[in-house]
Amino acid sequence: MTAGGKWWRLKYRFDGKEKRLSLGVYPDVSLKDARDRRDEAHKLLANKIDPSENRKAQKAAKIERAGNSFEVIAREWFAKYEPNWSANHANRIIRRLERDTFPWIGGKPIANITAPQLLEAVRRIEQRGALETAHRALGNCGQVFRYAVATGRTERNPSSELRGALPPVKGTHFASVTEPKQVAEKCCGL
Repeated sequence: MTAGGKWWRLKYRFDGKEKRLSLGVYPDVSLKDARDRRDEAHKLLANKIDPSENRKAQKAAKIERAGNSFEVIAREWFAKYEPNWSANHANRIIRRLERDTFPWIGGKPIANITAPQLLEAVRRIEQRGALETAHRALGNCGQVFRYAVATGRTERNPSSELRGALPPVKGTHFASVTEPKQVAEKCCGL
């Protein structure tokens, strides 16, 4: 190039038009890698597929998948239902998603998330000793997946397959006040 860059390029014809396809920048892409990419492009041409159009389609599909990531859909779900919740409840939900699920599955396309991947994210919460939070996070993920199914972004809800995967939360009982004098003290401050 006139600016001093060195590119591997493939010159080819498709439908009677001359086209060029970039195979990478030298020295980042080795000669062997450039030849492998050239061979892949030749295979596409042999199957009557334009390599540059194929590359554009793959890039568009990647952008679409990024737009349908778990985090994007979860934030959309949150924005839709947040006005119906108290400020404290909404804050807990978004904080739980941001801290416990987005780092592990937030960037993945929602249609590609499997039950084992979701279980792995929830088990991380369980391992730090927050079993009730793990159950709540799984419930929130289930709500996001149901929203994604309803809006046509995924076909299934993997959280429903995880019913019983977490041990139940053991509830703790609080001692009750049985003496009438103590009830009056607690209630009325006497």
